[in-house]
Amino acid sequence: MRSLLRASHLGPTLAVTLVSFLLATALWWEGPAYFISIGVFLGQLLVGWTNDLNDYQDDLKHNRMGKPLVSGELTKTSLLRAVKITTPITVVVNLFGPLGIKGGSLYLFGVGMGVAYNFYFKSTVLSPLPYALAFAAFVSSIVIATDQNVPIWLVLAGALFGVAAHFANVLKDLDQDLTSGIKGLPQRLGKNKTRVICGALLIALTLTLNSANPNQVLLIVGLIGAALTTLSSSKWIFKVLMITAIVDVILLLEAAGTQIGSIAV
Repeated sequence: MRSLLRASHLGPTLAVTLVSFLLATALWWEGPAYFISIGVFLGQLLVGWTNDLNDYQDDLKHNRMGKPLVSGELTKTSLLRAVKITTPITVVVNLFGPLGIKGGSLYLFGVGMGVAYNFYFKSTVLSPLPYALAFAAFVSSIVIATDQNVPIWLVLAGALFGVAAHFANVLKDLDQDLTSGIKGLPQRLGKNKTRVICGALLIALTLTLNSANPNQVLLIVGLIGAALTTLSSSKWIFKVLMITAIVDVILLLEAAGTQIGSIAV
C-alpha cells in the first residue's frame, strides 16, 4: 500500500484533495466534503499511477530510485492492476456522490485530461493545456454540483494554478527530459524562462483570487509566494507553489465567511 501511495505522487495528490475538501466544506458541510474529497483523491491516484506507468522506461534510464517501480518496491503488473480496480470505483464515487452527474462528469473530464497529458501532451508544445483544463474543471465541478453558476474568476484561477503547477513540476527534471526527447513547452523555453513564467502565473493567480474578495493578507502572502517561487531551487519550487496556493485558498474562504456562494456571482 505504501508503494502504491508513493507511486501516486502523494504530495500533489494530497494537496489537490485538501483544496477539494476546503471548497466542498464552503458549499456543503463536512459530511459531503469528505465524500467529495475521497472521489477527488481516487482520481488523482489514477493520474499519478498512469504517469509512473508511462514514464517507467525513462525513469529507469535516469535511475530515479525514488520511484517505486524503479526501486523494485512495486511491479508494473501490480500498478496496472491497481489502475484497473480503482478506475470503476472512481467513476461510481464521483458520478453518484454529492457531485452528481454534472459535477462528477466534469471532474472525471479533468482526470481524463491528466491521463491524456501523461500519454500524449507531455511531449508537445501544448503540454500546459491539459493542466489548465483539468484544474479549471476540478474547481468548477464542485460549484456546478450545487446548481450555482461557476464564476469566471474561479475558472481562471484553476487554469492559472494548473499551468503554474506544470511549469514548476517540470523544472526539477528539465535537463533529463531534454536528453530523453521530452519537449513540452517548459522544456522548449528553458529553465530561466520557465521559472519567470511560473512566478508570473502565481502573481496572476493571487490577483485573480484577490479580485473576487479583496484581502490584504492574501495579497501579501501570494506575492511573497511568487517571489519565493521565482527564487527557489528547482527541487523546492513546486512545493513552494503548492503551499502558497493552499494558503491563498484558505485565506480566500475565510475572508468570504467560508461561503464561496456569496462571492460566486
